[in-house]
Amino acid sequence: MHASSVLQAHSRLDQPIVHLTIVVTAIMFAILVLVFFLVVYASLRYRRRPGMAEPYQNFGNKKLEITWTVLPFLLLVSIFVLTVITMGDSDPPPTTANGADPSPDLVIIGHQFWWEVRYPKAGFTTANEIHLPAGQRLLTRLEAADVIHDFWVPELGRKMDMIPGTPNELWLLADHPGTFLGTCAEFCGNEHAWMRIRVISQTPQDFADWEQQQAQSPSLPNNPAAERGEQLFRSMSCANCHTIRGVSSADVGPDLTHLASRETLAAGRLENNPVNLEAWLHDPNNFKPQSYMPNANLKPDDLSAMVAYLETLR
Repeated sequence: MHASSVLQAHSRLDQPIVHLTIVVTAIMFAILVLVFFLVVYASLRYRRRPGMAEPYQNFGNKKLEITWTVLPFLLLVSIFVLTVITMGDSDPPPTTANGADPSPDLVIIGHQFWWEVRYPKAGFTTANEIHLPAGQRLLTRLEAADVIHDFWVPELGRKMDMIPGTPNELWLLADHPGTFLGTCAEFCGNEHAWMRIRVISQTPQDFADWEQQQAQSPSLPNNPAAERGEQLFRSMSCANCHTIRGVSSADVGPDLTHLASRETLAAGRLENNPVNLEAWLHDPNNFKPQSYMPNANLKPDDLSAMVAYLETLR
């Protein structure tokens, strides 16, 4: 797993942005040093000393004024040109053979406070974890279901707003296998801080295996506790919010078809294991207050049965 950093690129689409950031930072630092030096020099060189007469009043220096106007202008033009080049390198336009707009490989929808991740070509939906084949860029459409969100995985590319009713697109690419962390970068409500993104880049073969597994329906419960958990899921409000392929088809909350195969729960709030899953179901508000996940007030036996069922969803 990689700690997120805006200056550490793991995508060739992000590398031009990192280079531009370093160049602009170096220029700004050089200007800071120059201004600091001139202020200190002027303060020492031209300070008033005892016995000094009124200093000569200089009301203009045309050459100097032209110089400090032209040089900053040329500097800004240079930064502008570098920015335009960087925009083209980091966000090449999607094209098809006939010139039509290509369909997206990924559709990511921001919700309060989780991520819906659709793979339209493979025909399945998951949540909060995005899997990519390493070295292959995927055209990604970004949408918002409720309020403005912002998709940002620093090591893989730029931030992009997700605005209700106005889809945006970007390329998502990881040069090598690894796990890259991101977040929603636009305040979207009380649990905005726990709207995390986990991008898992895999070898092309591992990604193909994962994609094939995700496209399948989960296996049937294989023990009495899991069977009872499935019955509870169907009969309670769970089925009104969550999709489990072959069991329910609601789309209010995250798709749970392969919940047990994910690394985290509640958009990165908890590590995904039976103990944390039970704690989450027992009292969601203890971990994400006002996250729209209701407390089902399950009895201990029912809670254990529900966990047993959800753990079969791999």
